[in-house]
Amino acid sequence: MAMNKTHAPAAQKGVLGMLIDDHREVQALFKEFKSAKDDAKKNEIVQHACMALTAHAEIEEKHFYPFLRKADPDTFADMLDEGKVEHGSAKDLIALLKGMKPGDDLYDARFTVLGEFTNHHITEEEDEMFSKVVSKDIDLRELEAPMLETKKQSMAAQKAGKKP
Repeated sequence: MAMNKTHAPAAQKGVLGMLIDDHREVQALFKEFKSAKDDAKKNEIVQHACMALTAHAEIEEKHFYPFLRKADPDTFADMLDEGKVEHGSAKDLIALLKGMKPGDDLYDARFTVLGEFTNHHITEEEDEMFSKVVSKDIDLRELEAPMLETKKQSMAAQKAGKKP
């Protein structure tokens, strides 16, 4: 059962809530893509999802993952290594999608597979990693402001056409 941000204790609520909100946002975009009929709408969804996933991976890799690795390496090392590899696969698909347009060969398939990878990653994070953060009572409050700032900077850089 996926973690629910309303049940996270105060020491984890802000950070886990932010990550869970990101998860729900992209899950909704993948679902919306399945029913999108015209190319302009598909392109809009893909671009939005790719930006959101890029920013999300950046805040996890820059702040969340290193913090957990330092806080309790024995508990989190394998999960964090796997998460990093999953992020790498997602980034490869995102890079391919950014160079494509709807109607191109494999465009829909690549976005669909990105959604499948993302859903797998979300399930593992919420069911395993986030649950362990809560059960081990790891205080994440110091991460919230830097994560928000990094996310804001990443989104602005991507909108300006720069690589984060």
